Amino acid sequence: MRVLVIGANGGVGRHIVTKLRAEGHEPIAMVRKESQLSDFEKNGWKAVLADLESDFESVFNQIDAVIFAAGSGSNTGADKTIIIDQEGAIAAMHLAQKHSIKRFLLLSSMGADQSKEAPDSIKHYLYAKHRADEYLKQSRLAYTIIRAGYLTNEEEKGTVTLQDEENEIEIDSVTRSDVAAVMSALLTDERAQYKVLQLTNGKTPISNLFQ
Repeated sequence: MRVLVIGANGGVGRHIVTKLRAEGHEPIAMVRKESQLSDFEKNGWKAVLADLESDFESVFNQIDAVIFAAGSGSNTGADKTIIIDQEGAIAAMHLAQKHSIKRFLLLSSMGADQSKEAPDSIKHYLYAKHRADEYLKQSRLAYTIIRAGYLTNEEEKGTVTLQDEENEIEIDSVTRSDVAAVMSALLTDERAQYKVLQLTNGKTPISNLFQ
């Protein structure tokens, strides 16, 4: 599949591109800086230059699926979080539908469904994630929403806990590489469609998620 990876230069996004290539897919890395573009291309990876804060429709041509892993980052204010994590994600959903792209995976956050109870320091972040989640659930897209725990840069473990949103699990950590591995594994798995899944590191092998 030709998969548009939005946020490909991020901590999870780079892992997603790597995992998709290993699975035999053709990832198209969407980046917003010329330096990032050349960095991907020198490794032989396909990349496109576009910005979520402007018109980015052109990158949706001849795409089979979208993985949205973009985020404004912890060093930006609430305004940028709303622009990227919420409005950028919603714009990508609109464009996927416009171009008849059915499959859409969204990287969200555990706690997104409890944004009203969140501390003020992260309330805007979880609210943006919640709004994007809800918009995707109401779309015509064959979605999978991954609400990941606290992201770490630890070495990939290969085992996770993956539960439906109705199940209560303790918010815990998960490596960025394991998040990418799960999203890559679920891309073509119909059992993951139309689901909101909570993800932390755990004891289930990623190769055995729905067994």
